[in-house]
Amino acid sequence: MNMRKLILGSLVAATLGGVSIPADARTNLFVNFAPPPVRYEYVPAPRVGFVWVPGYWDWRGHRHVWIRGHWIRHRPGYYYQPAVWAPYGGQWRFYRPYWR
Repeated sequence: MNMRKLILGSLVAATLGGVSIPADARTNLFVNFAPPPVRYEYVPAPRVGFVWVPGYWDWRGHRHVWIRGHWIRHRPGYYYQPAVWAPYGGQWRFYRPYWR
């Protein structure tokens, strides 16, 4: 019985591990005031098979929250577009990071 559960659990984990989000799943956000200045972060030496994601100000709830830079696995055939805040008609538009 335990072996059956182990095999079934392994199959479920393998199936869910193959699920990924679309490469261009982006959403935009508008707020009435600019984000704080970008923080300086030390960028480590390059890592084969990974892309450095620079830190950025995200919008969570009702305030800006700093997301630290980190490594993510490279997706062959795609280019990583980092997060961007841009003025837009008296507001600030946030373009979330995504793979294109």
